[in-house]
Amino acid sequence: MTLSGLTLAYLRDRALNTALNVLILTLAAATLTILVLFSAQLGERFDRDARGVDLVVGAKGSPLQLILSSVYHADVPTGNIPLSTLEALRSDPTVAKAIPVALGDNFRGFRIVGTEAAYVEHYGGRLAQGRLWAGEGETVLGAEVARRTGAALGQKFLGSHGLGDGGGGEHDAHPFRVVGVLRPTGTVLDRLILTSVESVWDVHGIDHDGHEGRGDGAHADADHDHDVHDHAPANASRQVQELRPEVTAILVSYRSALAAVRLPAFVNRQTGLQAAVPAVETARLLSLVGVGLDAVRAFALLLLLTGGLSIFVALYTALRQREADMAMLRVMGAKPAGIFGQVLSEGLLLAAAGSILGLALGHGVVAVAAASFERLGEIGLTAWRFEPAEALIVAAALTAGAAAALIPALRVFRVDIARTLSQAA
Repeated sequence: MTLSGLTLAYLRDRALNTALNVLILTLAAATLTILVLFSAQLGERFDRDARGVDLVVGAKGSPLQLILSSVYHADVPTGNIPLSTLEALRSDPTVAKAIPVALGDNFRGFRIVGTEAAYVEHYGGRLAQGRLWAGEGETVLGAEVARRTGAALGQKFLGSHGLGDGGGGEHDAHPFRVVGVLRPTGTVLDRLILTSVESVWDVHGIDHDGHEGRGDGAHADADHDHDVHDHAPANASRQVQELRPEVTAILVSYRSALAAVRLPAFVNRQTGLQAAVPAVETARLLSLVGVGLDAVRAFALLLLLTGGLSIFVALYTALRQREADMAMLRVMGAKPAGIFGQVLSEGLLLAAAGSILGLALGHGVVAVAAASFERLGEIGLTAWRFEPAEALIVAAALTAGAAAALIPALRVFRVDIARTLSQAA
């Protein structure tokens, strides 16, 4: 029997021990794999969705909430702001782009966003079918919306109050019609239903005479009672006023670095307005999430060390029991270096099996989670990609296995053949 065959035979002989060692390493590698996939893809998705947006202007409230609701469409808005804010920003020479965002309604859980064609261009959106909206009630579906709802060109649907599925009643008097479907972009655009700002105003019965044709409006304090109660509890004390064209938020891109110095401070000085920087708020969010991830990562590393220690104890104990076998191998002509390699290979085989199974388990868990939890699917979490950091997980597991086997393997060079065989006899 070759030394490699002997390694497999020894592992089979201690089947329960082998299985437990592999299980510990598998759990450690799987946990680290899940963390790597989640953190890498979440950070990448945040970067893609916020790319090119230097500033978000919205109603007073939490700046993080403003970014989550207006850039990532994962929270409720802080309120609405005057339409004049949009006009003022567009007249500022340091501003390259100011794109309005109109929120308030949904269709089957997908947000209906009143905006402009510039919003599609900003995310590199291209039409797969049809055309962009032009008239009242016309909409363009993101790729994910079209796939999940099965909506096709020409189909009509009713928007519902609120930003989540199961919100308020439907706007029966103002149906929307699908005129276009976008290609997948891998951005927030994929899960939105886009229409003109005027269409959003019309749905909520807001008079926008004098604003039509500009394409620069956004969701008024449309049906303000619904808007306040559904997603702006901080503004609940405001009285319902005459419905007028307003904007929910404005996505701003700078023309020059001077804007970054003066514009946020200028906006924050205005009554009822706030300016939030996506890069700052995203870093804050990731740091908050990172605290929990660090704790889980520490636990996974502890599991990995435990697996290495378990391999060490198993091999050390097994080698003490196999000293006679090693002495016989030496008598039969096996070199110490060869036996040393055989023992070392036991640790490496256990580590390799644990790391490979761990990667498979980690990807499997992510696949199930993305399919089971809608929010994870929405942020683009997928199990079908390999992150470079996963190679480090395999390397760490192999290092732990080799280190655990090293001390027991060194016993090979200290075996006294004559004494060991005489004791065995």
